[in-house]
Amino acid sequence: MKKGVADLYIIHGWTYTVEPWRETLELLAKEGLKVKMLRVPGLTEPSKKEFAIDDYVKWANQNIPDGAIALGHSNGGRILLNLCASKPNKLKYLILLDSAGIYEPSLRKKIVEKLAKIGRPLKKIPIVDKVFHRITGSTDYSKAPENMKKTLVNMLESDKTLDISKVTTKTFILWGKKDTTTPPRQATKIYEALPNAELKFYANWTHAPYISSPKELARALYTLVTRMQK
Repeated sequence: MKKGVADLYIIHGWTYTVEPWRETLELLAKEGLKVKMLRVPGLTEPSKKEFAIDDYVKWANQNIPDGAIALGHSNGGRILLNLCASKPNKLKYLILLDSAGIYEPSLRKKIVEKLAKIGRPLKKIPIVDKVFHRITGSTDYSKAPENMKKTLVNMLESDKTLDISKVTTKTFILWGKKDTTTPPRQATKIYEALPNAELKFYANWTHAPYISSPKELARALYTLVTRMQK
């Protein structure tokens, strides 16, 4: 790895703070792994823009060097899948952690998308807030500005056109069996669609293993990244 380049780049999921990642990142740092957590525009990096998936792909391409190892959690995985589909030689390795990106039509999503599109004050509707919490895995969706509610709809819509089979980058899929936001069946679908992938399930991990199992996650990532660097 070139001087000044991180061993691992991470794109977090739909969250407004990366504080819950702290323990995992500190454990990796203690092992000597250099990790760069990218701040996603509109989420942990303030922005008033409404984003489409192409905007995030362009942003990721600019912030991750060619030939790097990158991990995407949840919506971050969606971004990296789209990046690798459009730029097959961008990354050396891709790690998907309980990734979004699989389109599964559901009445719940249709209702939320319709409400978001017509501009209803979603944060004032408790049931809708709970639905978004389930879809995004975020505990603070109610804090989201209107542009990010529209952005979320754009992200969900983008799954309809994502052709995962175009991702030829060597991919490692890490998934929690207790994930109820992006359930294990989605991991299997991603694995079956990717031409060059490995899949491993973890019995005690939830959708956010950096919260439920930070030590185990850190150990898994350290082992995987050091293996990649040999």
